[in-house]
Amino acid sequence: MTNAMVSPTPRPGILDISPYVGGASKVAGASRIIKLSSNEGALGPSPKAVAALRAMAPDMHRYPDGHASGLRQALADCHGLDAERIVCGAGSDELLQLLVRAYAGPGDEVLYSRHGFLIYPIAAKACGATPVAAAERDLVASVDNLLAAVTPRTRMVFLANPNNPTGTYLPAEEMTRLRQGLPDDVLLVIDAAYAEFVGRNDYSPGTAMVEDHDNVVMTRTFSKIYAMGGMRLGWAYCPAAVADVLNRIRGPFNVSSAALIAGQAAVEDADFIELSRRYNDYWRDWLSGELAGLGFHIVPSVANFVLVRFPREAGHDAAAADSFLRTKGVIVRAMNSYGLPDSLRISIGRDEEMQAVVAALTEFVGA
Repeated sequence: MTNAMVSPTPRPGILDISPYVGGASKVAGASRIIKLSSNEGALGPSPKAVAALRAMAPDMHRYPDGHASGLRQALADCHGLDAERIVCGAGSDELLQLLVRAYAGPGDEVLYSRHGFLIYPIAAKACGATPVAAAERDLVASVDNLLAAVTPRTRMVFLANPNNPTGTYLPAEEMTRLRQGLPDDVLLVIDAAYAEFVGRNDYSPGTAMVEDHDNVVMTRTFSKIYAMGGMRLGWAYCPAAVADVLNRIRGPFNVSSAALIAGQAAVEDADFIELSRRYNDYWRDWLSGELAGLGFHIVPSVANFVLVRFPREAGHDAAAADSFLRTKGVIVRAMNSYGLPDSLRISIGRDEEMQAVVAALTEFVGA
């Protein structure tokens, strides 16, 4: 008699996860690719970061500093923070997932804004928690709707500020109102991945809120303005007790030596970051103006991308525009997975890439 084969069974909820799919990088048959799908820094990484990376190559056989001491101190000096409350990770994605793993589980709810980053519901489901999406208002997170969605089962609230993929943001006053409306045992996680691009006087990335409260965490990334997505590097600023928790459950060498060394050099290259910021300001405004002139609705953005909304008419909709752009070797990001099938997200790239995407969409409109 043959015993039936039994495969290992994952925990409930795991197979309900739709795997995260990043922005495409290739188009079959295209001789030249213009990739504007992943919000990567247009100017590339700091030359000083590149030099530091090359210099460390002979030492790649050594384990990294498991405490990320140099990078944490550089971040603390740059932003005026307490280095002891900074935790580094393999991208901010790792830190977001560790936070859910530490503070939520089966029977708990993880709340986020409807068009927020897809990692939030993925992280919740991976830990057996239930993701709950609160409706937005005109593609802007609604504090009223978030607070109305809080229940006794709510353990965490994720809020990307600025938000990806909309490019919209909540001013500091609204963020304060959100925090004041949450129970003290609910952890508010402010995902400030695009904070360095924001030049508004009423915006705050959340560092002061972290210092004033025991239930607020701010996360940041090196994948955007620092243009180091391939290094997988991020950091969180936390209350001391939360930092202690993260340090207990993260891997002992969760950030590579390459990422630590290049990241520290990038943080210390303030001139290059300012150049990147000014470059983004110019081309974001230029792209928005040009596309608005073609008749598209542009969601006002403070990040390094713009969300373009298309009519729902067949042949002129977002899907048709996406297909047409790919025939020109231009890759942007379709927004179906974010519940925005009428939209495309276009990253800010080099000047010639911005001109190329406008030329392609001008041709699409006239076709």
